[in-house]
Amino acid sequence: MKKISRRDFLKVTGLVGAAAALTACGGSASSTAASMASSTASSATGSAAASTAALGADTQAIVDRGVLKVGVKNAVKGFSFQDTLTGEYKGLEDSLAEMIAEHLGVDVEFTTVTAATRGELLDSGDIDAVLATFTITEERKKTWDFSTPYYTDYVSVLVEDSTGIKGLADLKDKVVGVSSGSTSARALVKAMIDEGVLDGANFDADTFNADTWKDGISFRQYDDYPAISTALSAGEVQGFCVDKSILAIYKTEGRSYIDAEFSPQEYGVATKKGSDFSTLCDDLVKGWLADGTIEQLIKDNGLD
Repeated sequence: MKKISRRDFLKVTGLVGAAAALTACGGSASSTAASMASSTASSATGSAAASTAALGADTQAIVDRGVLKVGVKNAVKGFSFQDTLTGEYKGLEDSLAEMIAEHLGVDVEFTTVTAATRGELLDSGDIDAVLATFTITEERKKTWDFSTPYYTDYVSVLVEDSTGIKGLADLKDKVVGVSSGSTSARALVKAMIDEGVLDGANFDADTFNADTWKDGISFRQYDDYPAISTALSAGEVQGFCVDKSILAIYKTEGRSYIDAEFSPQEYGVATKKGSDFSTLCDDLVKGWLADGTIEQLIKDNGLD
């Protein structure tokens, strides 16, 4: 868990100056500051706007606390990566969380989450929002609110070149590693059915279970991505399936993507169902999409 204060150097009256100073120093902070400067049309008043506008009860509770608690990942470069030496988080999603906090005039506190824990921590109130490559699905929207997507990715599979696996057909009867709580296994099975590799007679998207699926391909679930990468190297699994931007971290020498990408994955800010804070997050994301701030952050973090 890491608490970061940006109010001392990103206040509205000094925003442009801070952006210039940070740009001279380089790093993700400069990217965020520059992006913040470009978004002044939509949220230039920062904490002043939050303090004068009428806030809903959920949002006001965050302001009164003085801290926005956000669940992020810690090993997904470009999106959210924690420096093991400094403890600092850096990436697109960390910057967005900092910007939401700055708009409210509060600090931001990051909690590392996984695909299996992020929903539970949001439900329990331990965190106020999740920005953790959380794919928006109709099923998930029944449980949590999601903002307008801030990024769209695709699912693929990473393999060891030595296996000779090139495409979806080569994955038949193989074991593939996926992250616990993710939708990757279901997406892969559907892609194989659409490609004609599997017949799909037993497939039901609503009841699909990666643990029990054995029809033409099977899955092994892991708590985090490094564990799947290790399993791939050890030959415990013959494929590593997840969003391609995440796979890029583990695409080392001797590994390749299969010749297929499928199932568009739209990432959004997840918040408690029915929370007025959900509306605020959505409004901010829409504004940052409209004025180019998010587009610039995507470029700055090498995700374009």
